[in-house]
Amino acid sequence: MCGIAGFTRLNRTVSKGVAQRITQGLYHRGPDQQGVFEGSEATLCAVRLKIIDLGGGDQPFVSDDRDTAIAFNGEIYNHLEIRAELEGLGHRFQSHCDTETVLRAFLQWDTACFCRMRGMFAAALWTESLKRLVVVRDRMGIKPLYYYRRGDDVYFGSELKAILEHPEVPRRLDLTALDSYLAVNYVPGPRTLMEGIRKVPAGCLLEWRHGKMWMERWWTPPSGDTRAISVEGAKEELDGLLRDSVREHLVADVPLGVWASGGLDSSAVLHYAAQETAGRLKTFSVSFAGRSFDESPYFREIARIYGTDHHEFDLNPEVELESAIQDFAYYSDEPSADAGALPVWFLSRMTRRHVTVALSGEGADELFGGYLTYVADRLVRPFRRLPGGLRRLMRGGLDRYMPVSDDKISTEYKLKRWIEGSWLDPDEAHFFWNGTFSNEQRRQILPRSNGNGLKALVEQLELAKCGVLDRYLRVDQSYYLADDILYKTDRMSMAHSLEVRPPFLDHRLVEFAATLPQRLKIRGFTQKYILKELMRGKLPEVILKRKKTGFDIPTHDWFRGPLRGPLTDTLTHDAIQATGIFDARAIHTLIRDHMERRINVGYHLWGLLTLFLWMKRWKVEVVPPMESAHPDPGQVLVIR
Repeated sequence: MCGIAGFTRLNRTVSKGVAQRITQGLYHRGPDQQGVFEGSEATLCAVRLKIIDLGGGDQPFVSDDRDTAIAFNGEIYNHLEIRAELEGLGHRFQSHCDTETVLRAFLQWDTACFCRMRGMFAAALWTESLKRLVVVRDRMGIKPLYYYRRGDDVYFGSELKAILEHPEVPRRLDLTALDSYLAVNYVPGPRTLMEGIRKVPAGCLLEWRHGKMWMERWWTPPSGDTRAISVEGAKEELDGLLRDSVREHLVADVPLGVWASGGLDSSAVLHYAAQETAGRLKTFSVSFAGRSFDESPYFREIARIYGTDHHEFDLNPEVELESAIQDFAYYSDEPSADAGALPVWFLSRMTRRHVTVALSGEGADELFGGYLTYVADRLVRPFRRLPGGLRRLMRGGLDRYMPVSDDKISTEYKLKRWIEGSWLDPDEAHFFWNGTFSNEQRRQILPRSNGNGLKALVEQLELAKCGVLDRYLRVDQSYYLADDILYKTDRMSMAHSLEVRPPFLDHRLVEFAATLPQRLKIRGFTQKYILKELMRGKLPEVILKRKKTGFDIPTHDWFRGPLRGPLTDTLTHDAIQATGIFDARAIHTLIRDHMERRINVGYHLWGLLTLFLWMKRWKVEVVPPMESAHPDPGQVLVIR
C-alpha cells in the first residue's frame, strides 16, 4: 500500500520543492520509503508502506533500460502467476515486489496487462522515449486516484492534497458537486467538491502524450444478462471464489488481521481466513456499550468460535471525538460525510497498533443485495398507486403518533423517509432512502441550488436492460461503494498507515454476482440469500438471522449532546454568511428544530459540519454561480 502522485511539465518549469512537498503531504500513506522520479516532461512521486518484499521494491521503480518508471499503490494478488509467465518470456526480476511485476507486464503487453491483474491498485507509468504517461485505476475503484488538467499539462495523485500542492491550482468549490453532496453526503464521481479536480473512474485509464490527453475504459462489469443456475450450483461456485479470494488477500510479509463486526460479511471473511491460516488470527471490532445497536455480543461470539486474538474499542462520548473530527478535514481532503468515518477512524487506529494489514467485508451488500434500500425500491412501486392525499395523511400520522427517536436509524426515521421518497422519481428515490437533504430542504439552505443531478448519474450507466434490483445494485457499486464506502475506508485507514483489503471485491466475485438471477440475491424479504445459504452450517444461525445494523454513530443523539458544541462553534452565522451561497437563517432553523426534537436531521448536520470544517482547513473559495463562468476542464475528456 502506498501513495502516488505526479505531474507533467510541458514547456514549463516546476520548482523542485513541489515534488518534495507532495511526498511529505502523502507521508501517512507510505511512511517506510519516499521517492521521486524526474523524466524530461513528467515527474512521478511515491510513498511506500511496505507489505511485500520488505527489503526491496523502492519506488518509483525504473526499468532496466531506464526508459520506463512506475509509481504504484495497492496490491496485485496474482503477481506471482504473472511473474512466472514473464520469466518464461525472458524477463529477469530484480526484486520480489508486485510493483516490478506490474512494470514488466506493462513493458510486455502495454495497457492490455491490466486485464490480467487481480487486485486493488492505482498506478502511473512514464515512458521517456515516447513522452507518454499512463495513469490507471482498478476495476472497482478500491484505490483512489484524482487528476487536474491545466492547459497542456495534467496533475494527478492518490489524494487531492497532492494536486493542491501546486500553487496554480485554484481552490474553488464545485457548486454542481455541492448539490449532489448535500443530497447524499458524498460526491458521486467523476466530480469532486474542488472545481476542476476529477476522479479517474474505476476501471479506467488516462493517457497523456506530449500535451494531448484522453481516457479509456479497460474494464466494464457485466450487466443485463443473467444465467440459469441452481442454488446448489451457485453455492458451490461462490464457495470456491470466496475461498480463493480470501487466500490471496492473506498474502503479506507483515502482521495481518480481520475486521470483525459480527455481521454476515465480515464473519464470512473470517471463516475462510481461519481455514487458510495455520496460526491464530487477530480480530478487531468497535462496540457501543449500552446502546441498542451495539454489536459486541455478536463479534465476541465469532471471536470465541474461531479462537482469535481479539481486540475491541468502545466508542462513546468520553473519547476524543472532537479532535478526531478536526483531523478528518485534513485526511479527508475530498470530504465525505459518512457518519461511519468516526468508528472506522478509531478502528483503524486500534488495528494499526497490532497489524499492518486488515481484511474487511466491504462490497458484499452491493453485490448480493444487503441494503434495506433494495427492499424499499420494490415495496414503493405498489405504494405509489395510493392517492397522494392518503400518503400525506399517513405521513402526518407518523409525526403525531411516532415521536422523534434518539436511535441511530429508528423505524420512525425509516418510515417517514420512505413515504417522502414515494413522491420522487424512482432513481432519485433510491438515493434518497440513504441520503440527507430533500430537494426542498436543499433549496432552503442553498437558495441557488440547481438540482442534485442524481437521475442523470443513473442514466449515464445505461441500465435499461437490468431489472429493478440489478439496476440499483449497479448504481450503488458505481457511486455509493466507490465514492463513499471505499473512500471512507481508504482515508481513515491510511491516516494510520493501515492497509485494508476487501476480498468480496475480487473482480471474479463481482462478475459472478452480476450474472446471478435476482431471486438468488433477495428472496422474499431474505437479503443476500445466496451468501446466507452458503454460510448456513458454517456460521451460527444468530449471525445469519440478525438484522443489519450499519457501522456509524448515533448522530441524531450525539448532536443533541457531545457534538453540539463542535456543531454550533463551526456553523456560526458569520461562517455561513461568509460563503455567500448558504442561508444562515435556514440552517439555524434546521439546527434548532433538531435540538428541540421536532425532526431528526443528524446525518444532514454531520454533512454540513464536515463541509464547513473542510472548507476552512483547505481555504476553499466560493464563487457564486453568476461569477463562475469559466469552462469546466472535466468536459474535455471522452471515455471511449
